[in-house]
Amino acid sequence: MSYQNRITIDPGKRGGKPCIRNLRITVYDVLEYLASGMSEADILQDFPDLTRDDIRACLEFAADRERKLVSLPRS
Repeated sequence: MSYQNRITIDPGKRGGKPCIRNLRITVYDVLEYLASGMSEADILQDFPDLTRDDIRACLEFAADRERKLVSLPRS
């Protein structure tokens, strides 16, 4: 699976934040729910428009973004 097929960025939606399949649910929202202790099943129950693949796409997107960060040398 590739997150590029699921994560969309529209400047007119949610301030241009990465969203899931043009929904108003952002990658950040899903990551925050997971970080707060919600299970994948909890998220899917609260947001029936989402799928397991959507949650995995959020994780893949975050991992890819982290991988692309440039480390600045410490002074």
